Amino acid sequence: MTSGKREKIVLAYSGGLDTSVAIRWLQEKYNLDVIAVGINVGQPPSSDDIVARALRNGAIKAEFIDAKEEFVNDGIWPSLKANAMYEDVYPLCTAIARPIIVRNLVQIAQREGAKYIAHGCTAKGNDQVRFDVGIVSLDPSIGIIGPMREWVMTREEEIDYAQKNGVEIIVKKENPFSVDENLWGRSCECGVIEDAWQEPPKEAWAWTVEPTEAPNEPEYVEIQFEKGIPVAVNGKKMDGVQLIEEVNRIAARNGVGRIDHVEDRLVGIKSRETYECPAAMVLTQAHRSLEFLTLQKDVLEFKKIVEQRYSQLVYNGLWFGTLRESIAAFVDKTQEFVTGTVRIKLLKGSLMVVGRKSPYSLYDEGLATYAKGDEFDHKSALGFIYCWGLPNKTAAKVHKKK
Repeated sequence: MTSGKREKIVLAYSGGLDTSVAIRWLQEKYNLDVIAVGINVGQPPSSDDIVARALRNGAIKAEFIDAKEEFVNDGIWPSLKANAMYEDVYPLCTAIARPIIVRNLVQIAQREGAKYIAHGCTAKGNDQVRFDVGIVSLDPSIGIIGPMREWVMTREEEIDYAQKNGVEIIVKKENPFSVDENLWGRSCECGVIEDAWQEPPKEAWAWTVEPTEAPNEPEYVEIQFEKGIPVAVNGKKMDGVQLIEEVNRIAARNGVGRIDHVEDRLVGIKSRETYECPAAMVLTQAHRSLEFLTLQKDVLEFKKIVEQRYSQLVYNGLWFGTLRESIAAFVDKTQEFVTGTVRIKLLKGSLMVVGRKSPYSLYDEGLATYAKGDEFDHKSALGFIYCWGLPNKTAAKVHKKK
C-alpha cells in the first residue's frame, strides 16, 4: 500500500482484545503507522491506562478523548427532541453514539495527516455502515479498513496471535453476551438471547434492578425542560451528563428501562437484543407528554411521521445526510414552546406520567371542564358537525341512488 515512509491510520481503539491485536495486525498487513484513539461516550472505564498500553503495543501515538458532553449536546438531545425510537421500541443508544465517534476520528485523521481510519466492526452488524458511511460523508478522501471484516479469527486465535507477537492484552473472563454501553443505554446480544422464545436470563441485565425486587412504594421524579431539552431533576439544575446519570440511577433502582426486542437490522436480518435505557425511556416519555401539552394537533400528527423517518435514518447510519439534518431543523422549530415540568411515577419497572405543567400549555381548563365555569360555546357544535359531516352526507345520497 505504501513505500518508503509509512502512511498513518487512525484506529478506533477501545483497549479490548480486538483493537489491541489490530494495532500489530495493521502494521504487518498494511505497513501503516497506527494512531490509537479511544473516545469516551459514557462506557465503563478500563481497568488500566489504555493509552499507555496502546503505545506499548506499537502505536506511534495514542489518546483518549472525553466526548460525553459532545455526545449529549450533539447526539442525545437532538434525538430526544425527535423522540427517536427505532421501530417505536429502541431509543437508538448505540446508533446515536457512532456519529460522535466518527466525527472525532475524522478530525484526528485530518489533523494528523492520516490517510486511513480503521474500526473494529464486524461484517454482520449495523455499526460498520454507521462508521463507513459517516467517514465518507465527512471526508471522502479517507480510506477505511475493517480488520474484523478481513482476518476471520476466533477469540482463541486472537489470543494466540497476541502471545506470538508480543501484544499486551488484558484477557477477561469470556462474556457469553456481546455488550455495548454508553451514557444513553446498554445493549446486549448473543448467547442464549439468540433464542427468541427464551426469557433473557438475569445475567443479561446489569444496570437495572429486577422489577419484582424493586421497592414496593412508588418514586416520583420531576423533569424540567427548556425548549425540548431537560435542564433539571426534582428542581435541581444540572448539565446534560449529570442529568442523564441522575435519571439513570433513579429509574434503574425502580427496575425501569428494560427492553426485549426483535429488530430489523439494516443488513437484512432480524436480531433479538435486550436494552437497558432507564434515562432514555423516562426522558422520552416525559418529553412526549410535554409536547402533547404544548404543541398543536396538526404539528403533533406530522411530527410523529417525521420522528419515524428520523429514527430510521439514524439507525441506518445516515446521521450526516441532508435529510436527517433537514428533519432536525424542523424538529428544532417545533421545540420553541416545549418548556415546562413533567412529573413521573416509577414503580416496579413501570413508568407513568402523572402531572405536567407549562407556561405555554394549550390545555385550557375553562374549555375542557364539564363543571361550573365551562367556557365552551355549545351552540357552535351543531353547525360544526353539519359542515364536518357534509361530505359524507353528500356521498351517501349519491351512492344510495346508485
